[in-house]
Amino acid sequence: MDLKALKKQESKRKISKGYMWALFCAVFWGIWYLPGTVVWVLNPFDEMYGAIAEAGGDGTALIITAVLITAFNALTVMLALMLWNGVLGKFGELVRTMKEFHPCSKWFFLASIFGGPMAILGSFIAMGFIGGAFAAVAALLYPVVGSILAYYWYGEKISKRAAIGIGVIIVGGITIFGGGLLTELSSGSVQWIGYLGGLMAAAGWGIEGAIAGKGLDISEPDVGLTLRFVGENIIWWIIIVPILALVGYPMYSFALQAFEPLTLLVLIFAGITFGFCYVCWYKSFPLIGVGRGQGIGNLYGLFAIIFIFLFFGDVPDWTILVGGALCMIGSFVMFTEDTSELETLRGD
Repeated sequence: MDLKALKKQESKRKISKGYMWALFCAVFWGIWYLPGTVVWVLNPFDEMYGAIAEAGGDGTALIITAVLITAFNALTVMLALMLWNGVLGKFGELVRTMKEFHPCSKWFFLASIFGGPMAILGSFIAMGFIGGAFAAVAALLYPVVGSILAYYWYGEKISKRAAIGIGVIIVGGITIFGGGLLTELSSGSVQWIGYLGGLMAAAGWGIEGAIAGKGLDISEPDVGLTLRFVGENIIWWIIIVPILALVGYPMYSFALQAFEPLTLLVLIFAGITFGFCYVCWYKSFPLIGVGRGQGIGNLYGLFAIIFIFLFFGDVPDWTILVGGALCMIGSFVMFTEDTSELETLRGD
């Protein structure tokens, strides 16, 4: 077998592996919406919402409660990833990568800003205001953001087929948001903050993917991902939570109450599912590119709707179903292109 044939065979193997990681990401991501929805009705978060709502209103209470939930989500994910890296024997690589701040780890700390306080917080806000199914489907726009940024930032190719898929996803996003807004406008009450949370999730995860793709050029995915969640925990537990506590919100008293067995179990479940969702997501980027990894990962919306229906019996509105279906079709168009198109991910 000549060198050209070997190179083509290796390229196909790499692409198949990338598709596998992205598909696993979609499954774990879809499952994450189960604990992400349940945690809102558990102590101390339901009590925290009630206590703050009496003083500052429902909107403020929901956002502050979402901050504490997101902070705990980041903590459990980081612990799961630390265990994962320990099993793989990568603590040495973790320390080495962290020290290389300028060429490498700065990208993961930057990704943590968009992935945590923007994307994950936005998703929890959308869950709290509107519901888990909407939160899952609203973020399906994120491959559009990620693909466009990756194209303009470091020349990652967008084929004609991928561009068509992006266009279909955009139409799906307009259906998801526009349909829900029209329905609520007719009834006279619009949960604006919930829709804003959905947009935060879509934009944040798209930006994070593009930034992480830059760092993954020169680092190991498991290690880079762990640094990304170390950065997010610094943001929540060293900056935002203390500031909110100083302002007067009972952050620490309710945080200590979260160590009830059932609440802790749900948080650990969220940490494991979201942690391994991210492991698969980051591993797919160097193999098939940010745009395609995000496109396949977009199938999480389908899995989330199925899991939410099976466990909670919730049937989403028709606009969410139609818009979600369009986003799935767009993602399918993106990742079914000829593998020969993927032999070189980036332009010269």
